[in-house]
Amino acid sequence: MIKEETIDSAVKALFSDIRFPDEPAGLYDPLRYMIAIGGKKLRPRLCLTTYSLYKDSFGPEILEPAAGLEVFHSFTLIHDDIMDRSPLRRGVDTVWKKWSPDTAILSGDVMCIDSYSRVAKAPRECLDEALELFSRTAAQVCEGQQFDMEFESRETVPMDEYMNMIGLKTGVLIACAAEMGALIGGASAEERSSLYEYGYNLGLAFQVADDYLDVFGDEKVFGKPIGGDIANSKKSWLTVRAFEKAEGGAAADLKRAMAMSVETAGEREEKIAEVKALYQELGVGRDAQDAILRLNQKALEAALKVCDGDRFIVLRDFARRLIGRTY
Repeated sequence: MIKEETIDSAVKALFSDIRFPDEPAGLYDPLRYMIAIGGKKLRPRLCLTTYSLYKDSFGPEILEPAAGLEVFHSFTLIHDDIMDRSPLRRGVDTVWKKWSPDTAILSGDVMCIDSYSRVAKAPRECLDEALELFSRTAAQVCEGQQFDMEFESRETVPMDEYMNMIGLKTGVLIACAAEMGALIGGASAEERSSLYEYGYNLGLAFQVADDYLDVFGDEKVFGKPIGGDIANSKKSWLTVRAFEKAEGGAAADLKRAMAMSVETAGEREEKIAEVKALYQELGVGRDAQDAILRLNQKALEAALKVCDGDRFIVLRDFARRLIGRTY
């Protein structure tokens, strides 16, 4: 089993050494920019972590596919930021804001292509399965984004539909990372399935945590303006839960607040403040934290099907680091 500090060093080296073509610079500079602005690199880190449960060293056969997962994730962020009109990502200008929407679309496209070329470097004996897993996941992420956009035109969304959406948009790529590492590491089909389940539930917990932090987090830590989901009238876990709990006057107040204009900075601040106050009144922040813990527990139960002892502790600690930011 590979130690955590070795995984950390591998992830750091992988993305400090990652290369894209020099020209045309207008196409590839945004790719370098997206990788350079950071992030936790949780998907490649999870991929290397599950691989480490079966192997004792890293080589290109796992490092390149692991990098491909992060490159694909960065591609989705570039396009998501265009659709959400988000000006900041991790505290700096988004690609469309720094360059242009057209550049962001094209650079995102080539980033997606690059991700496939990296996953295709998986070992020959599992290459077909790796590409099938990755391709299915990529399509599911797009499906999740479509559902997310469609939810914007609906006043309310049932919780089961919302959870399905975040499962597609966020959960499946984290699940893919968990299974990809195990697949290339030589795990059995049963073990891979359990690790996929671990990653999927961890991904759900991560997204609910992201929704929570969008309202109750610290902007300097969160990396983008607090209240963006509220300002854009996006359905988050907190929104869905609030509409579930609100009755009578509280329900009317919530509908009115969510429909408020945000054409000026003052209006934006007012809308965020009003909706946040209603969330606090309804207790949905605490509900979100409880949901995060339940999903984390489901992830750990799946991990226990695969391993125990030190190997389980590795997966438990990974989950703890991922959601600990909500407490």
